[in-house]
Amino acid sequence: MMNATIRQHVAGGAANTQQRVKEFAPLVRRMAYHLTAKLPPSVAIDDIVQAGMIGLMDAATRYQEGQGAQFETFASQRIRGAMLDELRQNDWLPRKTRKALRQVEMAVSRLEQRLGRAPGEAEIAQELGVPLAQYQAVLQNARGYELVHLEDFGRDGDDDYLERHCPDVRADPLELLKGARFRDALIQAIEMLPEREKLLMGLYYEHDLNFKEIATVLDVSESRVCQLHTQAVSRLRARLVHS
Repeated sequence: MMNATIRQHVAGGAANTQQRVKEFAPLVRRMAYHLTAKLPPSVAIDDIVQAGMIGLMDAATRYQEGQGAQFETFASQRIRGAMLDELRQNDWLPRKTRKALRQVEMAVSRLEQRLGRAPGEAEIAQELGVPLAQYQAVLQNARGYELVHLEDFGRDGDDDYLERHCPDVRADPLELLKGARFRDALIQAIEMLPEREKLLMGLYYEHDLNFKEIATVLDVSESRVCQLHTQAVSRLRARLVHS
């Protein structure tokens, strides 16, 4: 009798998993298109979708009712994490570009400390010692630069960001980054963005507009939106990572 009950429970769990995967498969594709919209054309959408489906299946298997989050919220985190892992493994952002962006972040951090405000584009370019057009080209080439790269938090000659800010090594770093301390710091950093960049981030991350739609709202080109997005992310990272 006990074995029959166990088999019935396992079968029911498998059915629920399959149903969730089928129901939320369109979510994977939406998230993949939203993510790749800001990435270079060389990134294959099918690879991102496949990674997202693996994340969805993992979420469907692990999810338990009553654990404090709706399945869609839980699954979205797993799906996005799997997609970002796929991008990191393929190292889609050239090392030279990543290094240039770290230099931008440090320049922004120095200027903010010196000026007591968010520096403008021309000031950042001058701090870097490059023409404005060259600085804007760096921003354009870094299309898809993310706010949080766990492997980026280590700095030369310093301890690890997660060890300094998330001392509980037993916990999931992603969960810790979503904690109150990091969230409050992120909100404060967003509030200090220039108004146009703050609006852009709100339109993109809160209202799910793509770069083309945001370009219409801001009355600028889509490539300009890409530059402003990368610059806003660099400002946020300057405050969160290099502080």
